[in-house]
Amino acid sequence: MDSNLILFDDDSRDKLLPLAYTRPVCELRVGILTIREKWELMMNCKASYITQEYLSKKYPIHIENSNLVINGALLPTKKLVDLFSQLDVNQAIIFNDELLAAHLDRKQFKNLEADVPISQLTGYDISDDESVQLIDAAWKIFTLNGQEIERDFDLITQNRTTQPISHSNTIVGTGRIFVEKGAKVEASILNTSHGSIYIGKEAEVMEGAMIRGGFALCEHGIVKMGAKIYGATTIGPWSKVGGEVNNSVILGYSNKGHDGYMGNSVVGEWCNIGADTQTSNLKNNYTEIKLWDYSSERFIKTGQQFCGLIMADHAKSGISIMFNTGTTVGVASNIFGTGYPRNFIPSFAWGGLKGYETYRLDKAFDTMERVMARRKMSLTDLDREIIESIFKQSSKYRSWE
Repeated sequence: MDSNLILFDDDSRDKLLPLAYTRPVCELRVGILTIREKWELMMNCKASYITQEYLSKKYPIHIENSNLVINGALLPTKKLVDLFSQLDVNQAIIFNDELLAAHLDRKQFKNLEADVPISQLTGYDISDDESVQLIDAAWKIFTLNGQEIERDFDLITQNRTTQPISHSNTIVGTGRIFVEKGAKVEASILNTSHGSIYIGKEAEVMEGAMIRGGFALCEHGIVKMGAKIYGATTIGPWSKVGGEVNNSVILGYSNKGHDGYMGNSVVGEWCNIGADTQTSNLKNNYTEIKLWDYSSERFIKTGQQFCGLIMADHAKSGISIMFNTGTTVGVASNIFGTGYPRNFIPSFAWGGLKGYETYRLDKAFDTMERVMARRKMSLTDLDREIIESIFKQSSKYRSWE
């Protein structure tokens, strides 16, 4: 690709809070890869970002003379890659009145920075293209996860050979299994009848696990003994999972290491789900589930009959927590106690059914440092600035303050 690739957040970013508090939209994982990683592999280049100001130091923009700017919520396809690659300067692609992609030169970016209107773009409308898919709602991460596992499987494993699969495993179905170098899978049941199974580098599936595809276990991830996992599920890098999991995505560096059910859910990074924590994903009356929407600051209909937990980065739940159907948990919240906590828990909440207090920043930072040190990582100054900004932004939702 001749043009420099830049992925941008649009107004739908607020609909992906609290997951998008800590990252640009393109850093969300759907399938095996993040959205950014998909575009980079398909276009054979490195991407930079147009994102919120408080995130821009960690996720900076890189501008060249020729720039291809793409909506960071857009899932790539070969058709879109070919279409975008052919754009000339001042040309744009529109979908349902929303910008999908544009080819901009350096001068146009300078005008943007100076709040001067850029040169008139020639728009090509592809609103009739049913293949265009945007991750513009949290539940789309798990509803489109099966499709994306298959696409990413094709992308990652093309012209490559899997590592041998141990004869101690029971293989059901004739679908695809790919095991990366250094991965361990022993004495488990792997069912590919409904989707592919991908086991990442240095990952481990412990004995007695039962896995139905589509399934992705990213690098250094662990599926613990006796786990029951249904597709379409993704366990992000350096995450540990046990118990029963169905159609869920863990972005990375998080643990659900014990028994307890989690279905139709998305869990961020550096989270911990306590032992025997249960997540309801279906209402008793089987009606449509509502979920908290930050953009409208109210509960909205999802169109989904199944929707469980949306948990942002650094959040924790104590043992035996029971999450209601369609629960949203904010950044760095710590939920404990008995009973069902409310189904919208703002960031930096400390408590449960009996009430909340604010999780002080100094204590939150202390916990983050200890948690990250276990993965031999550290909380950087940039991370601290981002967390401090989120703390201020989210204060209006902490009604007890």
